Amino acid sequence: MADKILIVDDDPAIRKLLEKVMHSNDMETTTADSGEKALRLLAEHTYDLILMDVILGDMEGFEVIRRLRSQGIKTPVMIVSGRNEDYDSLYGLSIGADDYITKPFRPVVLGAKVKALIRRNRDMILEKPDQLERGPFTYDYNTMRFYKNGEEVILSTREASLFLLFLQNPGQIFTKDMIYEKIWGTSVAVDDNAIMVYVNRLRGKIEADRQKPVHIVTVRGLGYRFMA
Repeated sequence: MADKILIVDDDPAIRKLLEKVMHSNDMETTTADSGEKALRLLAEHTYDLILMDVILGDMEGFEVIRRLRSQGIKTPVMIVSGRNEDYDSLYGLSIGADDYITKPFRPVVLGAKVKALIRRNRDMILEKPDQLERGPFTYDYNTMRFYKNGEEVILSTREASLFLLFLQNPGQIFTKDMIYEKIWGTSVAVDDNAIMVYVNRLRGKIEADRQKPVHIVTVRGLGYRFMA
């Protein structure tokens, strides 16, 4: 059975191009020229992946992503945008998008990325439990919320991304460069103190005593390690 792709873009030429790329990869397509139409389609049908533009006639693609995620729709979303600012990609990923590609794109690259994302999502559905548990901490994949001993821990978007990285990799040492690349999407330092600030904020919310951390520990000269 062919994979089903929902294309959301208000530019007819881009919709046609995206359809052509998907059809060349043996995928079926449905198109929406507005955010409202996309949400109506998603309420009535299921898709294997959504290709989402950022700028739509009635709302931003970010708003569509927020709404579908709040409704519990977990369909993978790849943002396809003519804007290449780091903020757009980071913000999109933080609210529930799964990947990001900028226009103009190489059709062969887009096709490969779509196939990889669909395959990865299916593997995660088969392998990933609803919750991730590490010591006193629990992460609920369905609600994207964190808990410590059953009590919810309220985190900012970047704190949440950092904490999930630690929870998914207990015992692994993360250098500054590794954290920059995984959380900020770049290996180039954003700010010399940025990681320290976010680690300290996170410690303040999960540690009994942030001055004597037992979960997010500093490995002198290397980086940080999470201990459950």
